[in-house]
Order: sequence, then C-alpha cells, then structure tokens
Amino acid sequence: MGTAKGEYGVAPLDLGLTRRLAGFIAGLSFEDLPAPLVHEARRGVMDMIGCALAARHHPTIAILRETFAATGSAPVARVLGHGGLRLGLLDAPVVNGQMGHLLDFDDTHMGGVVLHTSSPLLAALLALVEHRRVSGQALIVAYVAGFEAGVRAGQAAPAHHDGGWHLTGTLGAIAAGAGAARLLGLDGVQTTHAIGIATTQAAGMQQNRGTMCKSFHAGKAGASGVLAALLAARGFNSSDEILEGKRGFARIYSSLATPERIIEELGARFELTRNGYKPYACGIVLHPLIDAMIALRASAGLPAEAVAQVELQVHPHAVKITGVDDPKSGLMSKFSINHSAAVAYLDGTAGIAQYSDGRATAPDVLAFRPKVRVSTVEGFGKDQAHATLIATDGRRFEAPVAHASGTVANPMSDAALERKFLGNAAGLGDAAAQRLAQAIWALDRMEDAADLLALAS
Repeated sequence: MGTAKGEYGVAPLDLGLTRRLAGFIAGLSFEDLPAPLVHEARRGVMDMIGCALAARHHPTIAILRETFAATGSAPVARVLGHGGLRLGLLDAPVVNGQMGHLLDFDDTHMGGVVLHTSSPLLAALLALVEHRRVSGQALIVAYVAGFEAGVRAGQAAPAHHDGGWHLTGTLGAIAAGAGAARLLGLDGVQTTHAIGIATTQAAGMQQNRGTMCKSFHAGKAGASGVLAALLAARGFNSSDEILEGKRGFARIYSSLATPERIIEELGARFELTRNGYKPYACGIVLHPLIDAMIALRASAGLPAEAVAQVELQVHPHAVKITGVDDPKSGLMSKFSINHSAAVAYLDGTAGIAQYSDGRATAPDVLAFRPKVRVSTVEGFGKDQAHATLIATDGRRFEAPVAHASGTVANPMSDAALERKFLGNAAGLGDAAAQRLAQAIWALDRMEDAADLLALAS
C-alpha cells in the first residue's frame, strides 16, 4: 500500500518556495532598488553600527575578545570600535553582532515578526566585505536581500515566537545566510543551499532574556550566515525546501505554518521599508508605555512622591515578553515594565544609562516600581499604550499613545536617527563620528565598502 506524497519524513512537497526566494536574491541588483529603499538601507547601517559602537566597552565584549584570543582567532576581519583589532572570519561577526544587539537599542521590524534583523545580518556582511572587495552598492543589495529572507521566513512561521524561540537568533541566521550569499555573488542553487545551511543552524531561546546570551544569539546568527555562504560557495548542499518542507523551518519551528508568505509580493514589497528604529534602549514592546510615561511627566509635573499610582494598559505581548517585576541587573531591567515606567517618569528618558546595573537598583527607582499597575488590552496594537497617573491628592492625568516613537507609523526622522548615532558613536571622538555618519549617508557611492570599517574602528 502506497503512502500519500509528502506525508512522511522529508518527502518533497514541490512548492519551490525556498528556490524562488533564493532565485530572487541571487538575481537582485542595485538597479532594482527604489530610491527610498536605498535610503532606508543607509539608515539601517547607521543605526546598527552606532548601537555596536555604544556597546563596545561592555564586559560581555571583553569576555568574547579574551576567549577568541585564547582560541587562536586569525586576524582577518575588523571588530567595530576596537582600533586595528581583527578576528577570524567567523569570530568577528560574533563580536560585531553581539555588540549591535547587546544594549537592545537596535532596529526592530514588527511586520508580522518582532525581529532585530540588522545586527546579525550586517555583522555577517561587514566581515565579508574584507574577505572580498565589494562596493557600497553591493553591500546595500546584500543587506536588502538578507532582510527579505529573514522577515519572510518569520512571516511563514507566525507562531514561531510563541514557541519560545528568540527570533534574532533564528531568523537572524536565515537573513545572514541569504545576505552573505548575495554579497559573495552565489547563483540561485548555491543561494538555496546557503539559506538551508544557515537555517539548520538557527537557534536562540527566549529563556536567555536579560543575560549575555540574548545578544550572543545575534552574533552567532551572523557567524552562521557567513559559514553557510562560504560552504555553499564550495558545493556544500542542503535541502532545497528548508523553509517550507514537511520538516522545514515553518512547520517545525511554529505550530502554524503559512509558507505562501515566503514569496508574497516578492519584489513588489520590500520589508526593509517597514523597519523601525529605537529611541529607547530596551525591548520594543516597552516603547509605547515609555512614551506615555514621559508624556505624563510633562503634563503632570509632579515629583515622584506625589504620585500615588500609575495604571498602564498595554498589548499582551508587552507582559509576555517583558514581564520582569524585580530586575537585579541592567540587562534584566530591559525586560521590566515597572522599571521602564519608573525611569521614564523619573528621568524623562530611557536611554543606555537608564538600563545600567546602578539604575536597576537605585533607591528612587525601587520606590517607584510598586506604584505601577499593568493590565493588557487584546485590541491594542503592539505599538500602543495608555497610561493614567493618579496623584496623592486624587488628581488624574491621562496619556494615550497610538503609535510608539520610532515605529513605521511614527517614524524617527533622519535628523533624530543621526543624533542617536552620534551619541552612540561619541567614543570615537566628535570629528570621527561625524565623518563616519557622512560616509554612511553616501554609502551607495563608496567604491570599497571596507572603508566603512576603517572609519568605524
């Protein structure tokens, strides 16, 4: 008795979705990119490099550097913000990717996924631009291509996040593999294999939020993408149905699979144009309530001791992703609603300093956190919140936020993005940071993309 096609093991489904995505990526050229998309690529590169530079002195990065030195890393690819330091072609992406994501200040795509695409993807590409001389235009094309692959793979697995996976580690590996394949000029078959090799390495667990491992996911994803493309270029193969297959990514990493999303409007809709940038150095789902708390600080004008209670209404994801009531460290405080609400009101901002170890245990913050009450509203958007402040004298102040700052519906301007970058890159010196910013704005005119790394070192 025969078995119906595709009902066991890895019998082919013959949907051809991974192959079609790979063929699109292999054939993508700079001339295919609309001007607004090219500009968004420049913005994404600027944001990721700035976030990496801001994290370069974190103790986590020192541990990585020391470990790679002890394991004999070959001096091949530059590490951002570290002078002339070079590491191996698979080690540099780990450090650069981890720096990009370490402060939780990097970009976030929220179009069906919650994904920090650029840290793993650009970590892979920046390593390879020193391996093979490419132009700024080629770097932009590879960035766009990888972004498409990572986000579309996530859209094909809509319950992926619910399973406890950290998307920056899993989808980031897919993005990095696809982008690296495009940068190396692989053909459609090789790109299919690069996506497959990257996807089979996809990993990262949400349990590691608030630890050094969360940003490690981004670095390892970048390295996985580089390795995937280098192997595929030499004939290493994989399934050509890795995304949609019976035992492929969309079906085993998610309880619901929508593989048709992989090629939906492919070439007509570019996911990078729907990217968001963070004004605050914490989990993206906290940003709406931070906006609301800053607004309450301005409208109420009350000292902390005059605040009796704050009632927050948020999307359910805000509690699911960041429900840490009593964070003991700066990294853990990035996933605390109470902490974020407290520092936003007390300090009027939620930058890098507000998520330090010292601020996580500061007396004024500890005193304010218990005043925060949180409830969820199913009908809210992920970028929506509502805050009510009740004063000790009974007065009430309201602050609704329809769309958080930095999201697609409330975007960060070029000027604001550059200010963020210059603040993050300040350690290079003001003049050097300005030169780097100017170079990134002109990335599509750069003959050798490796010049970017020289400016960022």
